Amino acid sequence: MSEGVPTPAKKSDLGVRTASALVMLAVAGGALWLGGAWLDGFIAVVGAVAFFEFARLVLKATARPLYRAAGLMAGLFYIGIAVYYLIHAESNVLMLLLGLVIFVDVGAYFTGRKFGGPKIAPSISPSKTWAGLIGGGLGATLFLLFFDGGQAVFYRSGLCQIFYGFNGIHPVDRYSDPCYVWAPTFELSHILLRIFFGFVAAIVAQSGDFFESWLKRRAGVKDSSNLIPGHGGVLDRIDGLVAVAFGIALFEIIGGQ
Repeated sequence: MSEGVPTPAKKSDLGVRTASALVMLAVAGGALWLGGAWLDGFIAVVGAVAFFEFARLVLKATARPLYRAAGLMAGLFYIGIAVYYLIHAESNVLMLLLGLVIFVDVGAYFTGRKFGGPKIAPSISPSKTWAGLIGGGLGATLFLLFFDGGQAVFYRSGLCQIFYGFNGIHPVDRYSDPCYVWAPTFELSHILLRIFFGFVAAIVAQSGDFFESWLKRRAGVKDSSNLIPGHGGVLDRIDGLVAVAFGIALFEIIGGQ
């Protein structure tokens, strides 16, 4: 999602955007509440639609067969890994990832709108500012500090092991490993860990947004599709989540978890 001073929506579009948002929340919330196969199927369908939109952008962005093939393979790998991770993630991890991305978006929107300032890459995404990126990192950090409940599953990732490795902490077993702490704590090391994760999440989420913005510019389109009235396509709504899920999946692989 984009931060910065938004272009005022036309009154005729406001009702459509609101209705679409409510429908999206209802469908996603229903899938989360039902869980199990319903949730897995919902994630799979959303991922399939996102890949279809990605493929559409690739085909519009270039006419060269080799580039098209490479782009489609890259998209299949990128979105496929993210979807696989989300389907197999435990429910607390899934909620944690959704909360992270939402707080990144909210923090980026409000700080970007309030402070504005220098753009990160105006040729790719004119509304993205450094202030927004910092706000996104702060938003994610606040979420991790006060709302995640110290979910140990998330901190088992390779990223956690790397973080504590830099601090010279090498546990002798899993029970002395700070990455397995279940209870929320405000010890300095855990606060630093959450700050670290928060800003990494903001950078990764906005990188996903930049990637899609770059692809849309190459394709010469404003949105990935017109599937969601007033909101564009599915990929426009989940680009940050896909990037974060993909990144964490890679760190899980690196960490051997």
